[in-house]
Amino acid sequence: MSTTDPVRSEAGTSGQAEKKLRPERTNATKQRLFEASMELIGERGAAGVTVDEIAAAAGVSKGTVYYNFGSKSDLIAQLLRHGVDIMLGRLQAIEGQSDDPLESMKNMVGQAMEFMDDYPSFARLWVSENWRTPGEWSAVFAELRAELLAVIGSAVERVASGYKVDESIARGSLEAAIFVVGLDRQTYNPERTREQSVAAVMTIMHGYVIR
Repeated sequence: MSTTDPVRSEAGTSGQAEKKLRPERTNATKQRLFEASMELIGERGAAGVTVDEIAAAAGVSKGTVYYNFGSKSDLIAQLLRHGVDIMLGRLQAIEGQSDDPLESMKNMVGQAMEFMDDYPSFARLWVSENWRTPGEWSAVFAELRAELLAVIGSAVERVASGYKVDESIARGSLEAAIFVVGLDRQTYNPERTREQSVAAVMTIMHGYVIR
């Protein structure tokens, strides 16, 4: 049985352009492309992977990829967006589970680490491409980084509202430090457990709080 995506052009000799995927199918296709691309990019890096390979690994036609996502550069940009959306969705799902802002921060960090465990190549792609100057996806990374830092910043703000904190510590630096811990683990120190990385972040946060 063919694993090719069923949403393909039926035009054939008619020469009509295939219709764009419906939103629900687009999301399902994007998830398959995301998972396939993360596996391939993890093996060879973004530059060493072709659209044909990503499409084949995801079980969709190359034409579907190009029609719905454009070039390889656009595809990677949209998959980066998709990855961040997955993480943000997970964080939103656990928001408000604890009345203690420090416990909420711990839960949030744990969920982010779990995402990195599920998609370790995402973190490696982020590090390898985000800090490349100039980078092909610099603008995309800047936008997505700002979104993630805003979520971290909101969590830090809740801690500051619930506890007395050291106001001499720049919150921007605090947010960036928390952001880097997860990326550093998957990229450079994969032997560290998720619990160790969460503990490192919470050590930073407990240092921020004045007891």
